[in-house]
Amino acid sequence: MSRPNALGEYLRARRELTDPADAGLPVVGVRRTPGLRREEVAMLAGISADYYLRLEQGRDRNPSPQVLQALARVFRLDPIATEHLLSLSTARPAARRRPRREVVPAGILRLLEVINLPAFVESRMFDVLAANRLATAVSPNLRPGVNRLRSIFLDPAEQELYPDWGKTAGGLVAGFRVSVGGDVDDPRIVQLVGELSLGSEEFRRLWARHDVTALAGGSLRLRHPQLGPLELGREKLPIADSGGQILAIYHAEPGSESARALDALRSSMDAEASHSSIADAG
Repeated sequence: MSRPNALGEYLRARRELTDPADAGLPVVGVRRTPGLRREEVAMLAGISADYYLRLEQGRDRNPSPQVLQALARVFRLDPIATEHLLSLSTARPAARRRPRREVVPAGILRLLEVINLPAFVESRMFDVLAANRLATAVSPNLRPGVNRLRSIFLDPAEQELYPDWGKTAGGLVAGFRVSVGGDVDDPRIVQLVGELSLGSEEFRRLWARHDVTALAGGSLRLRHPQLGPLELGREKLPIADSGGQILAIYHAEPGSESARALDALRSSMDAEASHSSIADAG
């Protein structure tokens, strides 16, 4: 069985997505294929065309950082994408991975219960490992056992929550690329990517682009069936010594309509819990 060629696939994807004009090349006539030609990349990076071909084909998997930095400049990669490119070149022996049970630190679990904001913990594979009641009320798929990529690409009800679904989906795939890094040959990742590729044409297209983006906070718009439109901030906080787990927290601008909607949701859930407790006591 041939070894995965993550570095070569990434270089080829970036080459095909780089506009010759952006790379400073004159565009004359009609090009049969999109992006740069291999010999153009080699010329701009100051390496031989044969050496660049070996990189794309996976015959050389550990070029020097200087070569990769030169290729990053040709493809106009930002710092996050450049770091991702560098990470793909590290030669590592294939190792048999033993799936281990993900355990969320006890302190983080307690934080989820008291934070009074929608919050959840996800693994490096974007599996939801823990979530508080507010998070699950914002999206039923924010609950333990659900993979966020599966829900975004395969669940129509989840897609309806996002008026900017295309942007959300693209960002999620690009973040997943960074999260798994060069471990795309991990059997669990291979299985997940294969399932999504069979089930979603849009996932196949986005995965083939090899885009990467930082696992950082931002903003999102939701179209909640009960609360209506929500404008939320999203924070993503790495959990130390957890194997790549992330604590995600949603919040709203104080005094905004979205903040009032979250307050109303919280109050209704507290009232429901109180009523249930009284009924159980009776």
